[in-house]
Amino acid sequence: MSAEIPDWTRGAEGLALARCRACGHVQYVRRPFCPECGSEDLGVERASGRGTVYAVTAVARAPSPDLQAFAPYGLALVDAPEGFRFMAHCPPEGVAIGAPVRTTFRAFGAGLVPFVTPEDQP
Repeated sequence: MSAEIPDWTRGAEGLALARCRACGHVQYVRRPFCPECGSEDLGVERASGRGTVYAVTAVARAPSPDLQAFAPYGLALVDAPEGFRFMAHCPPEGVAIGAPVRTTFRAFGAGLVPFVTPEDQP
């Protein structure tokens, strides 16, 4: 299964989810089995990248010296319409709880991270 799942940290291919073919459970966290029923029969799908902000915060003090150059930066928990919640970076201001957002990818440190912005922004 892992070879089929786009890796959002190495190429911005898009958000991916796994859906259990046995019970229909959706998971965003990569596992080789369904945590709901234990089945290993998982199908991989591309997620829409859209969602609704569940929680948001601004990080003023980065966790390491190499990331301090990015501070302040925002972090959001986003509920995807496909049925999973994911964490993404966001602007430190202008993203509110309950707001509809869309996902792109941005450089952060040595990699790429999901980055959400309000759907009504260009």
